[in-house]
Amino acid sequence: MQTFDLGLTSSEIATETHERADAAANRRLILQTAARLFAERGVPSVTMADIAAEAGVGKGTLYRRFDNKAELALALMDNQARDFQNEVLAQLRAFGEQEESYLNRLTYFLDALVHFTEDHLPLLCVVQSEGLVEDRQHSRPYHWQYQTVNGLLQRCIAAGELPAALDVPYTADALLASLQADIFRYQRDVRGFSVERISNGLRSILQALKVS
Repeated sequence: MQTFDLGLTSSEIATETHERADAAANRRLILQTAARLFAERGVPSVTMADIAAEAGVGKGTLYRRFDNKAELALALMDNQARDFQNEVLAQLRAFGEQEESYLNRLTYFLDALVHFTEDHLPLLCVVQSEGLVEDRQHSRPYHWQYQTVNGLLQRCIAAGELPAALDVPYTADALLASLQADIFRYQRDVRGFSVERISNGLRSILQALKVS
């Protein structure tokens, strides 16, 4: 196998390795500090300057790793979001093996998403405030949610469970609109809707669309 000499001395390699380790340690420290401050003071009350000061790192160090508080929030939710996706995909596969209707699979997904939004609402509000939820890159939450709902709607139509004339792209966005963080918070805090009421409302919309 051909190898390439990068021209690095052993001391340079050791220095680079040490710098990478320091960067990883700083990232962990920043995330741990942010999580603690968010829990103690509430997400809206904590600034990037607060996090840097509490973690004992310079603002430059903080901003090299995270452009803003929304990027920090996404990083804090990373493991939970990955676990949520894996759990949902596993359940959807199980529904496939059980030949569950696509409409029931979509209902399950929306209900799971309601509870995920409830559990992570303060962080999701910060993410949305920076416009990151709407980013269609694969790393952003909305992309996967939209693709899942869109795909299930198409399968509902193919299975004869929803009308063929349904505007799928619009309907997918419409169903997810009430689960955007600012709207969800308004429903919970101003309207006084319970999580169960929001979930039941989405279910009733799907039932109204159903082919009789």
